[in-house]
Amino acid sequence: MTGEEFREHGHAMIEWIASYLETVRDRRVLPQVKPGDVLDALPAHGPALGETFGDILRDFESTILPGSTLWNHPRFFSYFSVSSSPESMLAEFLSAALNQNGILWKSGPALTELELAVLGWLREWLGLPERFFGVIYDTASISTMHALIAARQAVAPETREQGATANLTVYTSEQAHSSVEKGALALGFGAANVRKIASDSEFRMDVAALERAIEEDVRAGKRPCAIVPSIGATPTAALDPVSNILPIARACGAWLHVDAAYAGPAAMLEECRWMFDGWEQADSVVMNPQKWMLVNVDCSVLYLARREALSGAISLTPEYLRTQSDPRLVNYMDYSVALGRRFRALKLWFVMRSYGRDGIAKMLREHIGMAQWLAAQVQADSRFELVAPVHLSLICFRLRDSNEANQRLMDAINDSGFAFLSHTVQNGKFVLRFAIGNYMTTQEDVAQTWQRIQALAG
Repeated sequence: MTGEEFREHGHAMIEWIASYLETVRDRRVLPQVKPGDVLDALPAHGPALGETFGDILRDFESTILPGSTLWNHPRFFSYFSVSSSPESMLAEFLSAALNQNGILWKSGPALTELELAVLGWLREWLGLPERFFGVIYDTASISTMHALIAARQAVAPETREQGATANLTVYTSEQAHSSVEKGALALGFGAANVRKIASDSEFRMDVAALERAIEEDVRAGKRPCAIVPSIGATPTAALDPVSNILPIARACGAWLHVDAAYAGPAAMLEECRWMFDGWEQADSVVMNPQKWMLVNVDCSVLYLARREALSGAISLTPEYLRTQSDPRLVNYMDYSVALGRRFRALKLWFVMRSYGRDGIAKMLREHIGMAQWLAAQVQADSRFELVAPVHLSLICFRLRDSNEANQRLMDAINDSGFAFLSHTVQNGKFVLRFAIGNYMTTQEDVAQTWQRIQALAG
């Protein structure tokens, strides 16, 4: 592709994206495809000769787009929304053009130091102390896995030389994201050493049950390694009482990792600070700008109060990566299992500068306000019930009817293509999850979706 052709196609691509964003409300959120439909529409073999960019883009529109779930749609209310702002999209263009690999400081000085800078800004916005060192990974699952690596090194440093031991235990809520258990499995803790602590009536980790589990394990010769509470747990956005869990972790010597992947940005809001009491004393914290902070996938931030625990576990420098030392030099390869690192800090920098702290806070408050409005509508309709407290932008509700009726209701709204909701099961009941988080979502989007839910409920 020549420079002239690149300009032509690049301008056409920007025009396509701008039009897509302007008209996305007119599109289905969920595609009307069956497993195998897209695969069957694609050639069985790759082309021997190159094809024109125009032909490729036309096939994208005719084959790929119709088979895509539109996560960046204002009525995508499933899971936890990911919101890709135009600023973040444009930053990805620059990142792809530079194509840097932040293995070492030397391999990407600006990549490394911009990451240090923006994570310092973000740390300040979240109210975390300066001792927290930040690292950007792709997802919260990988961030949490690295937190567990650091925990194991802090509690049982002999594992670096001798391998995993069979007596280290990890504690988390039964409401926690599956990434906690998956990370523990991948690191060799073993499923038998992952304790899922019961939750209370508001789906928060039961502190008394946690204490009992630790006492039983210690008597059995186990070593508590990590405790992982959540602020904004995935099923219902429950708020585990971190400040009450903290002294338990300190008493047994366990690492305290706080999963605030979804809720983390809300720490910027003065009225939400109470939800985060104690997280400033944790050993590590994860939050995802890719979820509720206008940055496109992928971008997850891990903050470590004891960075040396992570580097002590996995730092390894072969001769071909050896560089001169400097007191201000940071090699991010020392804090990551993966050697290659994308320039993810660039899109976070663009978003933080474009919106500012106040702009992001304004969006968060609007989403929380929409959630409170919807919660009130649910309570006002006697056919429905709220299942969990609504503190943030997730509303968990259900019909006062059978699980099958609630499943049918969710399937009906999703099959309509107008909106996309997900579900959880709590206390044996099928529950609908309505997660607000896209930067384009308006009060009208929420109201129209609720009206359709009411009509489909009969």
